[in-house]
Amino acid sequence: MQSLIGTGVALVTPFKEDFSIDTEALKRIVNFSIDGGIEYLVVLGTTAENATLSQEEKELVIKTVIEANNGSLPLVLGVGGNNTMKVVEELQTRDLSSFVAVLSVSPYYNKPTQEGIYQHFKAVAEASPIPVILYNVPGRTASNMLPSTVLRLANDFKNVVAIKEAAGDMVQAMQLLKNKPKDFLVISGDDMIALPMVLAGGSGVISVIGQGFPKEFSEMIRLGLNRKVDEAFKTQYILDDCIDMIFEQGNPAGIKQVFLSLGIAENIVRLPLIKVEESLAVRIDQFVKKINKVS
Repeated sequence: MQSLIGTGVALVTPFKEDFSIDTEALKRIVNFSIDGGIEYLVVLGTTAENATLSQEEKELVIKTVIEANNGSLPLVLGVGGNNTMKVVEELQTRDLSSFVAVLSVSPYYNKPTQEGIYQHFKAVAEASPIPVILYNVPGRTASNMLPSTVLRLANDFKNVVAIKEAAGDMVQAMQLLKNKPKDFLVISGDDMIALPMVLAGGSGVISVIGQGFPKEFSEMIRLGLNRKVDEAFKTQYILDDCIDMIFEQGNPAGIKQVFLSLGIAENIVRLPLIKVEESLAVRIDQFVKKINKVS
């Protein structure tokens, strides 16, 4: 899918001081990403603090992003979970007409076998009326979706079109890239190794830091896709420190601090997450100011 090549961003859900959703800030974030050259937007992924949102709040986030985007960029919707029947029900009942694909995380907490993961995504693929992006993130799910399972799904279901691979393992990524079907996309889910994955044959990234530095990060990925290696790594090495910082005390606490420094949104997260400590907030703020002077 051409629309999924380049940089997508996993949008945060900004909150007000009373922890209600800040729709105006969400609109600003969407517009900031669009203006910065991002290729597509991911709604209600892990970075959106999806697990802490009510059904009504999820609907509000979706409505706000669709309106703010106004058809500018392709949209991807996070539809996943560890209850297969519930995921299937959502895919069968939700209006997905505004989205080009769904991003579906491998079941977390249950720790299924590889066959269990396959059967889960078989059910998802058969239920989804639009293309499916698999999402492997062992650090959150406590189970790794092996390349053999991914490739089996890619070969068995035409609407399984991509994987967001966030194991942080270049060897595993290269196994996927080497053996994947021709049109199947391998998308990095790890900001730090997104560029190396692109240079190895990947299609881009679904990024966290990309929404804080959309111009710089999306251009870096485009340079990588165009094999302009030295120029791409020049940007990589500028952003490396901040990539580490935004994940140092958890996601999305770090990227929300970036938005506070940019004056776009508050750095408020919902429990059990907490704000970054003051010392980290100062370092992030200094980096943001430095980048904006350079840019």
